[in-house]
Amino acid sequence: MSPIYHFLFLFFSYILIAESVDPSGQFCDDSTKITNTEISKNIDSLLPKLVLGTSQYGFITTSYGKGEAQVYGLAQCRGDVGSEDCSTCIQDAANEIRKRCPNQSDSRIWYEYCFLRYSTQNFFGQVDTGFGIYYYNVQNVTDPDPDTFNKELGSLMDKISSEAILPGNKGLGKAKTKLTPFNTLYALVQCTRDLSKQGCAECLAIAIGNLPTFCEDKKGCRVLYSSCYLRYELYPFYFPLDSQESLDGASMNYRTSIVYKP
Repeated sequence: MSPIYHFLFLFFSYILIAESVDPSGQFCDDSTKITNTEISKNIDSLLPKLVLGTSQYGFITTSYGKGEAQVYGLAQCRGDVGSEDCSTCIQDAANEIRKRCPNQSDSRIWYEYCFLRYSTQNFFGQVDTGFGIYYYNVQNVTDPDPDTFNKELGSLMDKISSEAILPGNKGLGKAKTKLTPFNTLYALVQCTRDLSKQGCAECLAIAIGNLPTFCEDKKGCRVLYSSCYLRYELYPFYFPLDSQESLDGASMNYRTSIVYKP
């Protein structure tokens, strides 16, 4: 392995490890304080089912308990992630969510490779963009110019959104486009697999429609909703990694905006 490719391999490994260790965010709905110990017990029983199902199939919706104490859960890994990384991520999510949201029956946690949520309300099949997290790169694009960049970004988002709603793609769309001889734009979108084709399209349209508000002209952006996910970068981040692309000028410095519509 040449020195430059060895460096790229180590650099990508560092990025992927860093992204998979800590949660990207969480939402603990304080209006759903747990007052019934049966709900808490049902959450504890639900989490292993979510871990097992997601580790085996990459996605699961299930419930535990009966009556008002019944708890509904959903978990999903990013569609390009391998089974080992998926299993590790969802186990971390299940372990962490009760620490971060110990007293809320409506709780959600996002990692770069997976997502997990539960609630006493049946949310399966419903588009949920009421709470969103936006990570945006602090640097603006300069090459190409912002107008050209945003045009290419819009075209790429249209392409991968159309892919995501196809039944065989399980809510996932990803692609890249060459912007200049030195810059390639990578993008990925994914819906939770409980959504209909129309629901997936609706969620992605909302996420993409909000990009100018939170991520205009930015070199990179991530959108985390409970029903869909969006990310674009000027460096490879989805699998299989495009390790031959240059990382010159790649910025990893991000800020966060949180949007909540109760």
